[in-house]
Amino acid sequence: MKLERQVIEDFGRQWTKYTTNEGYYGSLELFKDIISPLISIEEIKNTDVAEIGSGTGRIVKMLLDAGVNHVTAIEPSDAFSVMEKNLSNFGPNVIERVSIIKCTGDEIPKNIKVDYIFSIGVLHHIPNPRPVMKAAYNALKPGGKIIIWLYGKEGNELYLLMVDTIRCLSKYLPHVILSVVVWLLYWPLAIYIHISKVMPVPMRKYMVDVIGKMSPVKRRLVIYDQLNPIYAKYYTHDEALKLLSDANFTNIKIHHRHGYSWTVTGNKSV
Repeated sequence: MKLERQVIEDFGRQWTKYTTNEGYYGSLELFKDIISPLISIEEIKNTDVAEIGSGTGRIVKMLLDAGVNHVTAIEPSDAFSVMEKNLSNFGPNVIERVSIIKCTGDEIPKNIKVDYIFSIGVLHHIPNPRPVMKAAYNALKPGGKIIIWLYGKEGNELYLLMVDTIRCLSKYLPHVILSVVVWLLYWPLAIYIHISKVMPVPMRKYMVDVIGKMSPVKRRLVIYDQLNPIYAKYYTHDEALKLLSDANFTNIKIHHRHGYSWTVTGNKSV
């Protein structure tokens, strides 16, 4: 429990420092990249959905842009107020389309019943995700679907040798010092992105098609996001599947996104 509370505090500090979701980083194009080919934008239009771990509202914005009817945004950290401010940009009718609840993923109110639940980049930071998966299952309507995105272990072996070594120190650094480390690491990343455009290097597709489309500010945020949290798990293929099967989801499907992460879906029994 202490570790889980520390994770929440880590992200609360992170998302009150990095508050905006502009450009490709917060785009519907990126959302399509995350959820495809397992689910389409057309499938979720005019549905009621929930998101676990909404942070600054980045994925909530994507869901609204995708045309969902209503989003229940679950967020336990201090980013709650940042999300409220960001979503106000959608105008007064956002009150009718979004409900924001300040609670952890395992505390989803029992009266919530939705067609889809999303959790993008969150569960791999939760030391014990089983209660969250159980709560998600209970919040779905019969036949409803969960869509999660996780860090992957396969395809990241060389990367993990480097980042795990840095994280031994970086996850304990105060924001000011960590920000300096991020600035120093940004330049090797920028060079690697340019190399990826002309050479078949590891993670080339991700470098060109995803992070290469982001602004320098958001690339630095991606680095910060990798180094800041006290806990991060990189899931194997089998572990990602088991996460859903242990929660009684059926019709489980998995996609190795850009060869480095997992998008996984599953259904609640009818």
